[in-house]
Amino acid sequence: MIEVTVKPCICCTSCTADNSPLPRSMRSRAMTTPPGVAPAVLISSTDSRTDVPAEITSSTIRRPFEKKLSFLNLHTGERTHATFWANGRYIPESMRAINYVLRDHRTGDRRSIDPQLFDLLYLLQHKLGSKQEFHVISAYRSPATNAKLAEQSGGVAKNSMHTHGKAIDIRLPGRKLSDIRAAAMSLQMGGVGYYPSSNFVHLDTGNFRYW
Repeated sequence: MIEVTVKPCICCTSCTADNSPLPRSMRSRAMTTPPGVAPAVLISSTDSRTDVPAEITSSTIRRPFEKKLSFLNLHTGERTHATFWANGRYIPESMRAINYVLRDHRTGDRRSIDPQLFDLLYLLQHKLGSKQEFHVISAYRSPATNAKLAEQSGGVAKNSMHTHGKAIDIRLPGRKLSDIRAAAMSLQMGGVGYYPSSNFVHLDTGNFRYW
């Protein structure tokens, strides 16, 4: 287990939740295109006897678009690498795997993390040109844990977005904290908190703001 000592996310005072028909000669050859695959283009053959499908090549078939993320929980040492979105939908099994790693490490409680947070992290990673895993200081925080932290610090909101699975505190190996903050702010997609003394950036899916 990796022992990490960090201050509670005092950002929580700012992250409170609130057709054209086919030619006759080709009609019998019409093909159904599977989801996520570009339709094969039918081209008339030089053979005058019939029309035949063009050869299917890598340029004909479009590779399904995927979104992937990797996380390392600095408190438990657990990590996951998952394709959380593909072919126009979120992948339930992958979401569950990520939710487990991002659970409240103090109580073991878990909650479904807001998918928009994963989308935000995906865009941030590409903005930074990184394929490194996110190091997670805090993600989901149970109400009990949040209440305990609130007693210890006046900067912890009672209705923190962490308790709703809508916030995460991260760092990214190989990237300066200031660069992570700048990239996140340029996306203008949610809350961005900068904590250089604790070495993390807070992100959430609330209204765009920063501190």
